[in-house]
Amino acid sequence: MRANRCGSSIRSAGIAWILLQALSALPANASEPPSLTVQTASGPVRGFSANGVREFRAIPYAASTAGEKRWTAPVPPAPWTAPRDATQYRHGCPQVVRFDATEASENEDCLHLNIAVPESAPAGTPVLVWIHGGAWVGGSNDIYPIDYLARETGLVVVAINYRLGAFGFMPHPSFDPDANGALGLEDQRLALRWVQRNIAAFGGYPGTVTLAGESAGAASVCLQLANPERAEGLFHRGIIQSAGCTTPLRTVEEGEAAGLEFARELGCANTGEELDCMRKAPLARILEVQTALAGRLSRAFSPSAGSAALPRDGATALRTGKVLRMPLLNGGTRDEMRLYVGYEAMAGAKVTPQNYPDALAARYGEHAAAVAQRYPSASYSSASTALGTAMSDFLPFAGITNCQFLHTARLASPLMPVYEYEFADRGAPPVMPDPGFELGAVHSAELAYFFPGFTNKRVFDGPALASASRKLGTQMLAWWSAFARTGEPAVAGLPAWERFRSEDAVMRLDAPAPQIYDAGREHQCGFWRSIYPGMLGAQSDKTRAAARG
Repeated sequence: MRANRCGSSIRSAGIAWILLQALSALPANASEPPSLTVQTASGPVRGFSANGVREFRAIPYAASTAGEKRWTAPVPPAPWTAPRDATQYRHGCPQVVRFDATEASENEDCLHLNIAVPESAPAGTPVLVWIHGGAWVGGSNDIYPIDYLARETGLVVVAINYRLGAFGFMPHPSFDPDANGALGLEDQRLALRWVQRNIAAFGGYPGTVTLAGESAGAASVCLQLANPERAEGLFHRGIIQSAGCTTPLRTVEEGEAAGLEFARELGCANTGEELDCMRKAPLARILEVQTALAGRLSRAFSPSAGSAALPRDGATALRTGKVLRMPLLNGGTRDEMRLYVGYEAMAGAKVTPQNYPDALAARYGEHAAAVAQRYPSASYSSASTALGTAMSDFLPFAGITNCQFLHTARLASPLMPVYEYEFADRGAPPVMPDPGFELGAVHSAELAYFFPGFTNKRVFDGPALASASRKLGTQMLAWWSAFARTGEPAVAGLPAWERFRSEDAVMRLDAPAPQIYDAGREHQCGFWRSIYPGMLGAQSDKTRAAARG
């Protein structure tokens, strides 16, 4: 394994700390197991041990945000003295069922985190903090079996919750401008500060924290990177699974239009006390209005740039150099957007050769004819496959497309080490019922390789991996673990994975044998750049030099 200056400096700086922690952590009798009661800054918590892992569930890192605390900045919880039970999951933040595939919640006291610690892990073990996905309106930390990830990687794993939808990502003129439209990101930062203050008590090293996530969780990593003013020192590596950091965001002012309409539909407009009215509104009614607006307004509940909590979008951060600089592992899945074509098919909106031009026009507007010529439906097994392939390569504002992932790498690689990948195993377990066409390696398909049985619910009964996919999963875990420890996905016996230099040298994670391949050509990014230069255009040498500082 090559030496990594970032990883080496962290290890050198922390060696004395690790030795002292290891000595102080030794029990009086060396045969005693690690304690299941751990003292945090707020009070003691009592977890449980199973299958070689100590787990601590639903530890509050913030006070409840219900009632009068709705739409306020998160604050630490009130302290406690008796050991707090940390053996049971608690529901995620308020949300409704989506796509008949997730679980609803009405729990506003939801800002808590789960921890899994390998029993064999020494004091000072590197930490991985996982941020769940869910399109900014759904998801929870309790749908991921993090005990497996901790056991297989040897890392201390933390999974966090954060406020969603109208509670976490809706701006409104009545809200505090400091975090207007980005309270969910403030929640994440408070959780990361909790990790910095408390994780050593669980055996983790706060000087080697990897922030990782998928979908909206991955986009959260992007946005934390884009705010060095508030996120500096909270984490040291980033893993971005299926999020284009350069995806355009709405501004706070643009987002407030949705917030004002939300207040009107809630019956709180023109009252002179809009915020008080919204805080008193029944939770079920808030979720009802949120769901209705999300169906009509694009990006109604997603982060807004322009506050201190989110001063800039990812593209601006990378182009100006106002970004945290650290090793990044970045990529997504081969057939990302076929998932959503599948959901539409399940709802009755099937794509046929006859309506294919209309489906393209609805998505690409004036560029639809050019896209149809480049992706003729007759060249694919079905019109649905053709549409899903085009959308997976690029779709404006979607955020989970392959050319956006590559564009992120192109902008970030002059500033920091980037290791680019594509998950391409079309033998992955299905993440939805058969929609009538080949789904392939769709959005979220890789999660079963890190979290066996993943189903978007607390019941981990998803299909098992096939033999070739199990081997690929073992390789992926080894690469992810190495990256979290050293800042490089370098593993003896596995293919060499070099830093990103160009789009023709990306690690394709496919069974039975991962290999380097030309991702830019596969996803026709030159074509997409020619019709969307503003979203995918090359960065000039002058801009690169300015970003380098």
